Amino acid sequence: MTALFERLPKVLSTTAFRLAAAAVMLFLLAAALVSGLLFWQSNKILTEQVLAGLRAEAASLKAEAASGGVAGLKAAIDVLSRPEGPGLYFLADANGQKIAGNLTRIPPELDAASSGGVFKFKGPRAGDGRDRLAVAIPVDAAPGVRLLIGRDIDDQRAFADTMKQIFLIGFGALSLLGLAGGILAGRYFLSRMDAITTTSRSIMAGDLSRRIPLSGSGGELDGLATNLNDMLDRIEGLMSGLREVSDNIAHDLKTPLNRLRNSAEAALMDPRGGPAYREGLERTIEKADDLIKTFNALLLIARLEAGPLQDSVEVFDLGQIVEDVAELYQPAAEEEGFVLSISAVKGMRLSANRQLIGQAIANLIDNAIKYSRGRQPGSAIAVSAGPAPGGGAEFSVADRGPGISDKDRQRVLKRFVRLEESRTKPGTGLGLSLVAAVARLHGGRIRLEDNHPGLKVVMTLPAAVVLADQPVLAAS
Repeated sequence: MTALFERLPKVLSTTAFRLAAAAVMLFLLAAALVSGLLFWQSNKILTEQVLAGLRAEAASLKAEAASGGVAGLKAAIDVLSRPEGPGLYFLADANGQKIAGNLTRIPPELDAASSGGVFKFKGPRAGDGRDRLAVAIPVDAAPGVRLLIGRDIDDQRAFADTMKQIFLIGFGALSLLGLAGGILAGRYFLSRMDAITTTSRSIMAGDLSRRIPLSGSGGELDGLATNLNDMLDRIEGLMSGLREVSDNIAHDLKTPLNRLRNSAEAALMDPRGGPAYREGLERTIEKADDLIKTFNALLLIARLEAGPLQDSVEVFDLGQIVEDVAELYQPAAEEEGFVLSISAVKGMRLSANRQLIGQAIANLIDNAIKYSRGRQPGSAIAVSAGPAPGGGAEFSVADRGPGISDKDRQRVLKRFVRLEESRTKPGTGLGLSLVAAVARLHGGRIRLEDNHPGLKVVMTLPAAVVLADQPVLAAS
């Protein structure tokens, strides 16, 4: 409780408390207006009912005076002046002397009034000594007499006072409940924001593994926390990738650079002179080209992971581009002893980056040729494209090579990762990483499957990328 009071000023300054207080104030204002209108309307109806009763009784007494004179009027008033009744009467002569009625005198409030009004009285019904409230009107019943008839409205006043008390108590209770609700909402909001702030400070201090805790309510703050956690996952992945790239560059590019330097140094030390220099420069240029290709691939992956896709999309036939790229690689595959088969369904219209999709297909076919066993029985590479089982489209490249074990399939999608059995082959370890980046950029995914034997790489593109108004299947 002490901690709550210590934090109360901070809680009262929260947006949640202010919004709750504003909502309660608006509700109380609306309730006051409605209650006031209802009270005024009820009082008006009760007043009109009393006045209507008085007018009707005045008409009856006039008729009685007209038929029986003053004596008949007195007799009628004597009958109506019951102590327990609500009616109040005072009949006096021209000198003001009382003739009949249950009022002892004309009330001072009405002495000079000609149209009646409200007054207080002490009469037979006021045995407790308390002033009661009544309303009365003068009646011109007969010449030479003065008649005043009224009604006791103290019960109506008590009812009105009770209603006022109920309204005030209700407004007070609503105010307290609203204040308590605002404090609780502000405290909850403040605790959630404190958790977010604490997590943010830990992350800024270098602990990228921290995440914003969820309350499990599924509300807006949980939705915000989920989105922030997803963003933090992405940032952590990028930072981990950056550290991994730095480590891989240090290890995998150090050797080519050393070879480049040694090649240039050997050419300078060659006693043949000019011809040796030329050969050394040619080898240096070749190795430099390989390094440039590596850095270009790195830059392309970086752009794919950070750049927008919308500015470079175009509509094309996925089956057609798969077929075109595969046909370009057929001579190279046949030269290495592979049978390259193509099975592409036409008519799948995509809205995507044509160059990147073509680059991904080329990388997969190039890897299949490079790391499979050519000139052996069953040496084959199958390239296919068609609709995905769960919607969208997909293309795949399958070979009959050594394949990749389950434990390494996610690792080979990272940059500069090369398995031990492939380190003797030329390459940088960026081919599958580039394909994975293309898939992520288009909202798709890449999966590596066992081809029994060999490896099958499948890229699936979501249905959102495939144009809905175009036929998904057509003649091949």
